[in-house]
Amino acid sequence: MSRLWVTGYRSYELSIFSDQDPKLKVIQNALKRKLIEKVESGTTWIIAGPQLGTEQWSLELANELKMDYPELQTALMFPFSDFGKQWKEEKVEKLALIKAKVDFFANVSENPYQNPQQLRNYQNFMLNHTDEALLLYDDEHEGKTKFDLNAIRSFQEHNSYNVETIDFYDLEEESMLYEEKDE
Repeated sequence: MSRLWVTGYRSYELSIFSDQDPKLKVIQNALKRKLIEKVESGTTWIIAGPQLGTEQWSLELANELKMDYPELQTALMFPFSDFGKQWKEEKVEKLALIKAKVDFFANVSENPYQNPQQLRNYQNFMLNHTDEALLLYDDEHEGKTKFDLNAIRSFQEHNSYNVETIDFYDLEEESMLYEEKDE
């Protein structure tokens, strides 16, 4: 059993505000390609949080992949119990759909949001319950994922833990492949 934590940019950090944004197709293709690679090399669990963007996209893709890879399982982990309560209804509904399709769901903290320590506890939980991570992230373009990457790097100082990134160069390459496919 191999468990993969997937995280990365939030949709707004990439200026993606619609499921019809052409950038999203490129990102989804890159994520799907990497998820397939991971599953074919032994990953059995895709585990992500509820953030809008990379985390939700990766769970949607992983849930689709379960048709071709029936051994694949997905998990959605909330850092605290009332995550997303301030979101617009359409975003809450989308998260509820994802939650309904995953194989496992839990809150790392059963309390509503109280302080940033809950987010650090979430990172520690993810690091201790996964074997590696995949991040949609580019060090040259910081975003909130830098906190996860810093936690991973700190964890790596004392633990064997692989992290792979899909960066903007990878997305540029994926974009060219996508354009070639459309021609």
